[in-house]
Amino acid sequence: MSTEDDIAQVKRQEMELVLPALDETVAFEIGSAIRARAQAEGLSLVVDIRTWDRQLFFAATAGTSADNAEWVRRKINTVKRFHRASYRMVLERGEAPFSPQSGADPADYVIAGGGFPLRVPGAGVIGALTISGLPGRKDHAVAVDALCDHLGRNRADFALPEA
Repeated sequence: MSTEDDIAQVKRQEMELVLPALDETVAFEIGSAIRARAQAEGLSLVVDIRTWDRQLFFAATAGTSADNAEWVRRKINTVKRFHRASYRMVLERGEAPFSPQSGADPADYVIAGGGFPLRVPGAGVIGALTISGLPGRKDHAVAVDALCDHLGRNRADFALPEA
């Protein structure tokens, strides 16, 4: 698959993996499933689910550090500003930091996979599901898998091919 194909697939993920609603219960269900998967598979990761005004779920598994939470914060800022998956930003722009002219200070924004915009019908992008701890493409895949599972969608229909 080419980079263009990957970008098209991520755009499809963003547009079709839409939550009917996002509240504390939904965030807990999705976040708990991610944490359980991480523990079962021995994945060291942090998961954060939030609306733009508050955090609804946070968990960290063994092997993570405060750095992972910092990466999450910067990925969230990127998703909030650009309303797209942070991994799509990687595919479109590469992983170089934002330029000073962009106004997106690298201390607060990062181009790295793992931040996924959460859409609700009639409201648009209202929050983010963010993973940190794995390589960026895998962080992104964990988020997409969790949304597929929650929505009853087939993971294989939305997965990016292995890099």
